[in-house]
Amino acid sequence: MIDQARLATAAAAHGIALSDAQLAQLDRYAEILVATNAQFNLTAITDPEGIENKHFLDSLLLAAQPELTGSLVDVGSGAGFPGVVAGLYRPALRLTLLEPTGKRLEFLRSLCGELGVRADFLKERAEEAARKQWREGFDLATARAVARLDKLAEYCLPLVRVGGLFIAMKAESAAEELAEAQGAIARLGGRVRDVRTAALPGGDARSLIFVEKISHTPPQYPRNGGKIAKSPLR
Repeated sequence: MIDQARLATAAAAHGIALSDAQLAQLDRYAEILVATNAQFNLTAITDPEGIENKHFLDSLLLAAQPELTGSLVDVGSGAGFPGVVAGLYRPALRLTLLEPTGKRLEFLRSLCGELGVRADFLKERAEEAARKQWREGFDLATARAVARLDKLAEYCLPLVRVGGLFIAMKAESAAEELAEAQGAIARLGGRVRDVRTAALPGGDARSLIFVEKISHTPPQYPRNGGKIAKSPLR
């Protein structure tokens, strides 16, 4: 379905090498995504080039980072971006796909089985998972297209162990979101370590915001989802 040579070229422009097997897996992923999307909504992007760039290459920009080792929780995994792509690119990654919607979680389970991607599947909201046995249980947490950074930090940082990383995937609004989220990040035990930028074909900006977990998240966080949404930490 996708143009494998075109995707390989686009990835190589960012220093990302894809094997023939990985390209075939991504092609099959696209087929499954589009077929399932006809049954229930997973994505508004269904054309081959859009899937290549805005889903696969976007996710690979994260997956190729050298920090992607150990255990990773993909918060609000949805259609599997970036988590499934990261697991496909880095098979040794201990991947957990956290998704509260049952249909989407079953899609992810079936998809990973078809592609041979090893993962654990967690039907939880992030703020609820962080009040259970998964609190501060992961080396890494990431999320894409879930919430603005001030809210996203409260969803993700409580899941990360001290010394681990929360890596937020952001687009054009990255600098603005980072400025408004500094207080939340500090209160939750984090510190911004790095921001890495890239551009997709066509010029769309992408930023990876690396937040190091430097101290335990205070026990009152995360709050419930309604409070996080209505009153982001400052």
